[in-house]
Amino acid sequence: MTKPLNKFIIITISIFLVSCITPKINIREANKKIPSLYYLASSDSINVSKINWKFFFEDEYLNQLIDSALINNQELNIFLQDIEISKNEVREKKGEYMPKVGLDADLSNSKISENTRDGSLDKILDKNNLNAPNGELGLGANLAWEVDIWKRLRNAKNAAEMRLMATKEGKNLLVTRLIAEIANTYYELLALDNTIKILNENILIQEEAYNKMKVLKDYAKANQLAVNRFEAQLLNTKNQKFNINQQIIETENRLKFLTGKIAAKVNRDSDKMLVMNINSIQTGVPIQLLQNRPDIRQAEFVIKSSQLDLKVAKANLYPKLDISAGLGFRAFDPSLLIKPQSLIYNAAGGLMAPLINRNAVIARMNVANAVQIQASLNYEQILLQSYTEVLNQMAKIDNTNKSYEMKKNEVKILNESVDVANSLFQYAKADYIEVLLTQKEHLNAEMELIETKLNLIGSKVDLYRALGGGWQ
Repeated sequence: MTKPLNKFIIITISIFLVSCITPKINIREANKKIPSLYYLASSDSINVSKINWKFFFEDEYLNQLIDSALINNQELNIFLQDIEISKNEVREKKGEYMPKVGLDADLSNSKISENTRDGSLDKILDKNNLNAPNGELGLGANLAWEVDIWKRLRNAKNAAEMRLMATKEGKNLLVTRLIAEIANTYYELLALDNTIKILNENILIQEEAYNKMKVLKDYAKANQLAVNRFEAQLLNTKNQKFNINQQIIETENRLKFLTGKIAAKVNRDSDKMLVMNINSIQTGVPIQLLQNRPDIRQAEFVIKSSQLDLKVAKANLYPKLDISAGLGFRAFDPSLLIKPQSLIYNAAGGLMAPLINRNAVIARMNVANAVQIQASLNYEQILLQSYTEVLNQMAKIDNTNKSYEMKKNEVKILNESVDVANSLFQYAKADYIEVLLTQKEHLNAEMELIETKLNLIGSKVDLYRALGGGWQ
């Protein structure tokens, strides 16, 4: 018995050594460095992304819309089920490296052919008036356990946990984008409301000018061409309201869709838009950006899960140790089942390593390696993209704010110019073309002022999103 045992040990050791020869794979660590500070702020400054959206958006009607969306938005609710799926995947992976214990009970009955060896023995027993039992009853417990020597199963469980965390960050990312979209759509609706007011104000001015022109024509101080030009301008301004009204309907419906309340009325206070103060924003230092953007946090967890998946794939090349055992009772008569003589048990252990199918395992390992490299590169791309977004939004706020101040002065001057043009025309110091052009320039400037204000507010919202705010 010694020589066969020695041969078995030698073969086992050889298999072990061969299986441990695996291709060398280096885990790629992501580069987390970004360029110099995107905003020079003191280290104790509060990052705007840490401000809760209820305090960041001071409009009560907007906050009500966001509250509704966080409860009723269908896309968000669908994503929440992805989190539940990931939770159960973690639960499943955790159970795989625990011993599997089960209970079994069986009852069997058989009739053996008389032309078999066992059947002929039964015939002999029957001739001697002995009854051979045909039934059997068993009751017991069994255990199966893969000993997690190389942490393959535990790493698989940890990888599932990292994917769960990534899914949660994906939900946070969705919340951030949802809040930003609702805010931008809400402010767009306010801008459209103010555009309607501006059109109505200009319609009154143009109607007054048109009526004056008709009176002047009656006194032969103007011709029909001038009357027609003023009437055409008035009709053009009135016609613009139909387009704006359609945009208001579509924007309201978009908000209703996002908030999950199609039948609800969209309440708002449009007068607050033009007087809304755009405060300076403390963005903080780059490390704060890393801590708050959900897509960066999500990419970090994806890297960790992919690295663990690589370890799992590599561990598949190593020997796997399985242990199984059983304990129970088995008898042909139920009255004899719970007897010491009916006790049965078994125990076995097996060591298995892939040899012939190593190429398939190595291929899966190479795939896992490529995935973890891809995850690392994706993280770097998201990091650079987020840095660029913040830079762009900071510059946009600065430039749009300057543009807004200049546009206000332009509107003020043109507003005065309308009165001046009307007065000059009344005393024949200007022709009607100058009045028409001045009114048109005034209307366009006021509408551009609304658009510039909307861009300024939207830039603040987009910076809040770019810094990772909104999901807290």
